[in-house]
Amino acid sequence: MQVEDAVQRNPAEEELREKSYEHGLPEYLQQDLDAFKEGLKNGSSLMDCLWGELYGSINVAEINDGIITPEHADYLRQKFLWGGGKNSL
Repeated sequence: MQVEDAVQRNPAEEELREKSYEHGLPEYLQQDLDAFKEGLKNGSSLMDCLWGELYGSINVAEINDGIITPEHADYLRQKFLWGGGKNSL
């Protein structure tokens, strides 16, 4: 059994994982993630700009700064940028 399968079957662990992956980020990434979430919530006409800012910040945090792991970066990309979480809050 893969770790991902076990996490998907345990909602409490999934919620904890999401909280840890979406909070306590570098300031620039947290700011862009919060702005993206706010844009989704309010139906912002600037979602393409917010998407680009978030995409860039995830990449910088992973590749340039090494602050987040590739797994962490993939989680954020899948949930928010590629629609894996249906861009839900």
